[in-house]
Amino acid sequence: MKLVFMGTPDFAVASLNALVQAGFDVVGVVTAADKPAGRGQKLHESAVKQYAVANGLKVLQPLKLKDPEFIEELKSLNADLQVVVAFRMLPEMVWNMPTKGTINLHASLLPQYRGAAPINHAIINGEKESGVTTFLLKHEIDTGDVIFSEKVTIADDDTAGDLHDKLMNVGAGLLVKTVQAIEAGDYKEQPQPQSDELKHAPKIFKEHCLIDWNQPAHAIYNQIRGLSPYPTAFTKLGDKTLKVFKAELEELQPDIKIGAFLSDGKTYLKFAAKDGYIKFTDLQYEGKKRMQVDEFLRGMRL
Repeated sequence: MKLVFMGTPDFAVASLNALVQAGFDVVGVVTAADKPAGRGQKLHESAVKQYAVANGLKVLQPLKLKDPEFIEELKSLNADLQVVVAFRMLPEMVWNMPTKGTINLHASLLPQYRGAAPINHAIINGEKESGVTTFLLKHEIDTGDVIFSEKVTIADDDTAGDLHDKLMNVGAGLLVKTVQAIEAGDYKEQPQPQSDELKHAPKIFKEHCLIDWNQPAHAIYNQIRGLSPYPTAFTKLGDKTLKVFKAELEELQPDIKIGAFLSDGKTYLKFAAKDGYIKFTDLQYEGKKRMQVDEFLRGMRL
């Protein structure tokens, strides 16, 4: 069975590698075009492209997925199945091309957390479990029939980065299981249940990252975890931005005004929410490198 793989970031590399290691015939890899990055604006290759080139796989990097040249080249690969992991939305002419269709690995337990940022939103919402789901693509985003899913526990101190790594590895194994089942014709498609109470996972913007100290301390703690390491929750210290990557929750009624902070100037920095404190432990002050709180305090006068 010939496969075409579509993906871009590190999350997708684990899945591509698992398929290659399982012996599947990956006849092409579709990934994002190289983009300028960094101070020198040098062209940067996606993580998936780097893996594909290093392993001698054919790479396609269309700027537009409806481009006639790309469509013809994709057709010429004669893939039986397309596999999508952390890629952009596909037009029907692409996802409907292979005889066995196109499957997607999604980083949530569908139908919950459809959308671009399921890992972040699961932690922001304080979930205790998440998971990965494989499903067949259809018109509406993340709504196709489910093939397999697998649950993953979220620890109380897990960040989005921690959950990302858990789901990346579990997802790679689930994807291999799914492709093997499709090759053997041994699987059942389960329609996703419809409900008005589904939780969604839309794209996150900068305004979602600003900490509102009027929120409950637990909600702020989850926001920090859910946005770490990227795009990162932040507050203002004076007129500068202070990003926080890790924090601790102190459930003690504050005796200072909401949004104010306490520090001994050496070991701790904690901000008051409406019903508790958030102690910053891993942070980055505007214009500085990321550092632990004690190192930050040594170089600051608060």
